[in-house]
Amino acid sequence: MPIFSRRSLENLASCDERLQRILTEAIKRMDFAVICGHRGQEEQDRAVAERRSQTPWPLSRHNALPSLAADCVPYPVDWGDLTAFDMMAVIVKQCASDLGVEIVWGGDWPHLKDRPHFQVTDPWNGSKA
Repeated sequence: MPIFSRRSLENLASCDERLQRILTEAIKRMDFAVICGHRGQEEQDRAVAERRSQTPWPLSRHNALPSLAADCVPYPVDWGDLTAFDMMAVIVKQCASDLGVEIVWGGDWPHLKDRPHFQVTDPWNGSKA
């Protein structure tokens, strides 16, 4: 069974506990890394400058603390293997559904496909599992 690396665990620790639960379940089904959780202002500004994000500080869900978004990449890492990203999304979305948590996958967005990106749909209010 795959397990998270130290770096993935550190990135995951900066995320909302709902994302932590979802991704902890998903790693049992597929090997992937959590490459980003929380982004501070400097990191968000850099992501926008490098066109890895279109959302300025502090409007990204990555800017919340804990982060309301996480970016993940399937192993083996091949940024061009869209099928692997799609498979990862199926697993992550199923884990979220099993846990009663609503998430959005960036690969489902109509204009900008952000396949590494998963986000919870609302701030924590205690009403979700």
